[in-house]
Amino acid sequence: MKRLILMAFMLISGFAFAQTEGYQVGDVVKDFSLKNVNNKMVALADYKDAKGYIVVFTCNTCPVAKAYQERISALNETYAAKGYPVVAINPNDAEAVPDESFQKMQALASEKKFNFPYLLDPGHLVTKQFGATRTPHVFVLNKTDKGNVVEYIGAIDNDPEEVNSAKVEYVKNAVNELSIGKKPAIASTKAVGCGIKWKKG
Repeated sequence: MKRLILMAFMLISGFAFAQTEGYQVGDVVKDFSLKNVNNKMVALADYKDAKGYIVVFTCNTCPVAKAYQERISALNETYAAKGYPVVAINPNDAEAVPDESFQKMQALASEKKFNFPYLLDPGHLVTKQFGATRTPHVFVLNKTDKGNVVEYIGAIDNDPEEVNSAKVEYVKNAVNELSIGKKPAIASTKAVGCGIKWKKG
C-alpha cells in the first residue's frame, strides 16, 4: 500500500513540479570544477564534444540512490556516446554521515565500476546553485549558444523499486527528445529520495 501511495504521488506530481530555489527549467547553468574519485578535477567544459549533460546528485548511503546506481550507469552507457554524459555529484556532508566520505565514494565507485565521474561537493556550493534537495535528483542540460540550459529537472523515472510495468523513463525521454531537436514533453517531476545531509552551522 505504501508503495502504491508513493507511485500515485509521483505520477500526480510529475507533470507540474517546479523548484522553489536553484536553477529552473530554461536557466543557464554556471560551470563548476569538482574533485572526482580519481582525484582529478572535472568541469562541464572538459567535455568538448558534449551536446548536453545528465547531472545527477546522488550518494553512497540513501536506499533510493542505491536502487538507481545501475540505472545511472546504464544512462551513461547509452547516452555518453550520443553526447549526453552522466556527471554524478555527492552533495552530502561526510561529517554528518561518515559513510559519505571521499574515501567511501572512491570505494563505492570501484566496487560498482562506475563508468561516470563521481564528484565531491564538500561545501554544497554546486548543490545549492542547482537547488538539488534529494538523492537522486537529476538535471538534464542542453548545450546551446547561450550556454548549458536546464531542460529537465526531477526523477530518473517513476519507479524507485524498478518493478513497475508501466514505468515512465523521464530522463531517457528528455534526452531522446533533445537529441532530435525537441523540448522534453515532461520538463519537471518530483525527485523522490533521501533528503540531502547538510553541513551543520
